[in-house]
Amino acid sequence: QVQLVESGGGLVQAGDSLRLSCAASGRTFSNFAMGWFRQAPGKEREFVAGIRRFGGNTGYADSVKGRFTISRENAKDAVYLQMNSLTAEDTAVYYCAARAALLYSRGRDDYDYWGQGTQVTVSS
Repeated sequence: QVQLVESGGGLVQAGDSLRLSCAASGRTFSNFAMGWFRQAPGKEREFVAGIRRFGGNTGYADSVKGRFTISRENAKDAVYLQMNSLTAEDTAVYYCAARAALLYSRGRDDYDYWGQGTQVTVSS
């Protein structure tokens, strides 16, 4: 089992930045590729960003490319999502997810463990 706990969400204004953190525990963190997903009201959960087990290879949804950056610190069992130039369209609950594989996936069904989510609200 892996437990994931997100933090760092909040209410910000358009143009602001936020940094989300996800702390992992339970199993060897470096055994997992990690992803960030988000779910807005009335919408399906969607891929935001992913990073392979040992970092280096990352991927982003087109809607956040150039504004968001995913990173991880295996020594701290943590993954981060730096979000810049936020817009109202980024308002959602953000989830981190762990996948027992080398590479991340854009498919939410490919992940084995999920956090409880953290709310990000961007006012325009």
